[in-house]
Amino acid sequence: MTEKKTVTSRRGMLKGAAVATGAMAVPMVATAQTTTLRFQSTWPAKDIFHEYANDFAKKVNDMAGGRLKIEVLPAGAVVPAFQLLEAVAKGTLDGGHGVIAYHYGKNSALALWGSGPAFGMDPNMVLAWHYYGGGKDLVAEIYKSLNMDVQSFLYGPMPCQPLGWFKKPVAKVEDMKGLKFRTVGLAVDVFTAMGTAVNPLPGGEIVPALDRGLIDAAEFNNASSDRVLGFADVVKNCMLQSFHQSGEQFEILFNGPKYNGLNAELKAIIDYAVQAASADMSWKAIHRNSEDYIELKKAGVKFYKTPDPVLRAQLAAWDTTIAKKSGENALFKKVLDSQKVFAQRAGQWQNDYTVDFKMAYNHYFGRGAKKS
Repeated sequence: MTEKKTVTSRRGMLKGAAVATGAMAVPMVATAQTTTLRFQSTWPAKDIFHEYANDFAKKVNDMAGGRLKIEVLPAGAVVPAFQLLEAVAKGTLDGGHGVIAYHYGKNSALALWGSGPAFGMDPNMVLAWHYYGGGKDLVAEIYKSLNMDVQSFLYGPMPCQPLGWFKKPVAKVEDMKGLKFRTVGLAVDVFTAMGTAVNPLPGGEIVPALDRGLIDAAEFNNASSDRVLGFADVVKNCMLQSFHQSGEQFEILFNGPKYNGLNAELKAIIDYAVQAASADMSWKAIHRNSEDYIELKKAGVKFYKTPDPVLRAQLAAWDTTIAKKSGENALFKKVLDSQKVFAQRAGQWQNDYTVDFKMAYNHYFGRGAKKS
């Protein structure tokens, strides 16, 4: 819901004072309107992802100088997390903060902005494709086909997500078969193809389900969120590295009419706030995730690298999944084709130019490193 508030213009007061005559001069007062937009995130207030939503809102509010104010509510305050897109499109909410893969049920192509290996692109490269390789226009095309009148901004490249939390470490591909496993989006199809029994539970239901034995294993996202959700209280094994969601980003949604009703200056403020928040989020994620990774270790969690055969099995399952989805959905194939063209060019450049940072890390901190 949009609220309008009157704000006194300092410039108008000064102008009025300057032109007034006589001892009892009364300044003329010009007024401007504050547009307040009500947003909702798809996470609880204590989650770092909700914090990112507040960070974006603060950047907009600070730059707008009272002309625009975004207020952010946590998941469930107005609608359930997975109903955010419809609520924003209908105007029940003025905007929202989530991930585009949550709309997978509306059109499976939307999950391609996050699910799967993205032809070897990391999250930041997926964003590069989105803004410079045609992805942004494809999102708009998909939303138009769904009659969802929204303005979408993707931002915030997420660190690569773990394979997940397991009661027993995964040593081979066969260990995945028969597991009752939580994931969402196209990862549902990938893990199903690997033989798991998938349950796409909302974030807040995962740990209780693990605790009660309703599921055997689960993935959510990152060390900070996983720690707050309480995974370490019920499971002590976490498998790191996975291709199921290795290139995901966040999405900021605006109701179409509300966004289009803003003037050009406020739209520019939103655009630049998205870019600033994207950079800030990626820096904060490195800081906080690395801290919480240490805290999880202190809590007795054992971390293991996902075995390469399991990663290769994910790629094979992904190939099966996208072949099937491409045959069912022309927009799905259109998005994939666009990603592939960009990934082949940008990936070759990145892989050829990027040095092995692990070599330098091991030189200073690995076994045999010189003690200073």
